[in-house]
Amino acid sequence: MTLVFLGHRPEAEIEPIAGTLGALAGLSAPELWPLGVEALPRRRPRLLALGLGDPERRAGAVQTVASDALEAKELHAPERRPFWPHMTLARVRGHAGRQPSPALPPQAERPQGPLRFEHVTLYRSHLAPGGARYEPLARHRLRP
Repeated sequence: MTLVFLGHRPEAEIEPIAGTLGALAGLSAPELWPLGVEALPRRRPRLLALGLGDPERRAGAVQTVASDALEAKELHAPERRPFWPHMTLARVRGHAGRQPSPALPPQAERPQGPLRFEHVTLYRSHLAPGGARYEPLARHRLRP
């Protein structure tokens, strides 16, 4: 689950970004509930994601603190759209000449929950034609 997407950053910013993880001290690990798979946008989906319910707003709290800590150090500008807890399952590139995607099958069996997110990890993405590889750079454990 992505809390804050930073995009390409200079090498010199990695240590200051990792330093902001300390702002998460004392926050509780979110317990999220699978809501079902969503295809977005609906007409010609480019993203398949598992929506996650955050009834106690713990994920929202972790995201807000992480975003605010980065903004305070001028390392990030918060997004205007509200935080949406989800796990990206697949992305689709381009859709020129393709027919609209068929509807997803009904949600007969929803994944079981809750899913507990106990760590926040800063990753570096290495993009390649065969897919991205993610390298963990720093990690912070949330309170159980």
